[in-house]
Amino acid sequence: MDIDKMDQEIMAQTLRFIQQETSSDADFNEQALALFKYQFTYNRPYQVYCRTKGKTPRIVKHWQDIPAVPINAFKEVTLSCTDAERASATFMTSGTTSGNKGKHYHPQLTVYNLSTLTHFKAAVMGATPSIPMGLLFPTPQALPNSSLAHYLALVSKEFGQQDTRYFINESGLLVDELIAELEVRVAANQPYALLGASFSFVHLFEALAARNQRFVLPKGSKLLDTGGYKNQSSALDTDTFYQQMTYYLGVEPSHCINMFGMTELSSQLYTQGSQTLPATITGPHWIRTRVVNPTTGEEVSEGEPGVLVQIDLANYNSVAAILTEDIGIKKDNGFLFLGRVQGAEAKGCSLALNEFMHSLTSANP
Repeated sequence: MDIDKMDQEIMAQTLRFIQQETSSDADFNEQALALFKYQFTYNRPYQVYCRTKGKTPRIVKHWQDIPAVPINAFKEVTLSCTDAERASATFMTSGTTSGNKGKHYHPQLTVYNLSTLTHFKAAVMGATPSIPMGLLFPTPQALPNSSLAHYLALVSKEFGQQDTRYFINESGLLVDELIAELEVRVAANQPYALLGASFSFVHLFEALAARNQRFVLPKGSKLLDTGGYKNQSSALDTDTFYQQMTYYLGVEPSHCINMFGMTELSSQLYTQGSQTLPATITGPHWIRTRVVNPTTGEEVSEGEPGVLVQIDLANYNSVAAILTEDIGIKKDNGFLFLGRVQGAEAKGCSLALNEFMHSLTSANP
């Protein structure tokens, strides 16, 4: 069947799945297997890799057996079912570690946008239809290949109000303007939301500390950060970071939310407030998390740390199952994030990538 027609069919099927209020294990498994068949058929590097592992749509009967691609493979090969050159959006990683940038191709952003907005409404907005927002990250015009820039622009357009604005430009965080805005918001006594990169909040905390200044934002205000806490002058641990959220901005811990996302996914996961750290991170019904030994791919014992595998059914065009470089522990309907891989786990992830690349070179001598 024509790939364009199949792309439209699998996209429509994915949209319908996301629009369900929830999904049973059987529902998730059925959708995951349909997606695996599509990606096995049209994503050539992925098909080659799956064949070397003896995993084909005829053999795989459960989503937990779908081969997971090491996340760094996005830096090495084109993982796309459709022609990557025709993608309407290409999101790229920063490439700060190796210099290579991982690329995630989206034929259209319809699925990505629905996934983002649906779960943001449920996890962040709740019963609040809209809220004025301040954004602590560059615009999509400044960073056209940034999934985070697109994400923030998308949610602010849907759930922000007319006076929502950015507080970053090419020079960095607009500290004076942001502090003036916070003063206005406190005086107005209406809920306000700040969303952006964690390091932008760190810069704000430093500026407030230097001025010996603190705020108590109105009740119902929200803070959403994503990414790490390092900047050029300091590095905060998670506990200290969230303590400073409340200390400097006066927002209760239950309204301080961390967004857990990555360029290679089409969905985001969130903490439900930061009263207890590390906080449990959960996602929508179309994403599941496994905790595995990266060398064997087998799940670790319950309660034991391992490398996270994210199975994101909104990733309809690339690969649904991704072996990340994150350590975590399975918990309830989510996981505890413990940091980046190190030691044996890092070696296991490296071996997994080597296996993936070797499968391609063996198939194309």
